[in-house]
Amino acid sequence: MNFENKPVDKDNVIRPAARMELLPEYVFGRLNAEKQRRRAEGIDIIDFGMGNPDMPASSDAVDKIRQVLDDEKSHRYSRAIGIPHLLRAVADHYESGYGVELDSETEIITTIGSKEGLSHLSLALLGPGDRCVVPEPHFPVHMWSAVIAGAEVTTIPVTDDAGAMIRSIEQQTVQTVASGPPKVLYLNFPHNPTGTTVDLPFFEEMVAWCRKHSVILIHDFAYKDITFGGYRAPSVLQVPGAREIAVEFFTMSKSYNMAGWRCGFCAGNARIIALLSRIKAFFDYGMFTPIQVAAIVSLRKNSDEVRKLAKKYENRRDVLLEGLARAGWHIPSMRGAMFVWAPIPEPWRGMGSYRFAEWLLDEAEVLVTPGNGFGEAGEGCVRMSLVENTHRIRQAVRQIHRAMRHFTP
Repeated sequence: MNFENKPVDKDNVIRPAARMELLPEYVFGRLNAEKQRRRAEGIDIIDFGMGNPDMPASSDAVDKIRQVLDDEKSHRYSRAIGIPHLLRAVADHYESGYGVELDSETEIITTIGSKEGLSHLSLALLGPGDRCVVPEPHFPVHMWSAVIAGAEVTTIPVTDDAGAMIRSIEQQTVQTVASGPPKVLYLNFPHNPTGTTVDLPFFEEMVAWCRKHSVILIHDFAYKDITFGGYRAPSVLQVPGAREIAVEFFTMSKSYNMAGWRCGFCAGNARIIALLSRIKAFFDYGMFTPIQVAAIVSLRKNSDEVRKLAKKYENRRDVLLEGLARAGWHIPSMRGAMFVWAPIPEPWRGMGSYRFAEWLLDEAEVLVTPGNGFGEAGEGCVRMSLVENTHRIRQAVRQIHRAMRHFTP
């Protein structure tokens, strides 16, 4: 048979799935690439962009992973849902920290960071014809994992008022003639990107509403330990009856400076945990055993270090807010998360959040994340991650102040 050696028409051969047309450019993509290009040219960019902790994991965790690496058995596949000792450590963590008793074998599963678990859980729970609610501004995975799964997504404003949130859901979904309550509600407190925090009565109202309407509640608890001024973030699982409809994700990434280790957990309703386990079996085969053992050490030994870490973030927040206030940029102070959510100052507001972020990069050599990357409701704000030390934060404030002084609207 004679085949002509014709060039491949890539536009016809390499065709993305239809779902790819629904996805926007990832929020951390273009400006991060520009940061890397400028740093390669020798420009010192101060990076308040991605929430990538700049401090190391504990020496206990690092020593333990080195020790376990010497055991050749640890290089094999691990137990897919997580090794028993780690699941028990997570259960103990919930019992000692929140008074919540969990069955470590049926109500907890390890995930390769919380983002992976959230994404796979969306695939396990949602599909075409299903509807979910995502408060906005939102961390991208909350919205787009549901979109990728084929679900219809309704957004509502982020608020610490449970009644207002319920009214928003009902106005947009429950009271619609053609539809009833959503199948899934995503929550995330302390909130990324706004830093909004809630107290336990908020979750009590939300759990009661979800139980009444048979709505699954998924809570992203990634910033549970990064709290300030004596505030302590509650777990949704503290609410009686929550485990009938809810699961909660948390991760070692922020509290323990283990972002690159990709170690997270999902805890709560046993049926939902089983569904997540089932779908993950087709996508991955668990976490590297040495990472799991190191996570046990961190969970059992490092509560004092976690409190010290939160205090560092609080100090960074205060240095940034106080410095920018002196420059005329006044930003509300929040009780949690490792970010500052900053309304764009009036003279620059007409730029929009992306153009303003570009302006800060050009004129102040400071990288921030534009608010519209977290949904339309984020327009008019930028997010600043507290991932530079106080010396660098003061330097950034000086550079921003200088750029603002020379700006002509």
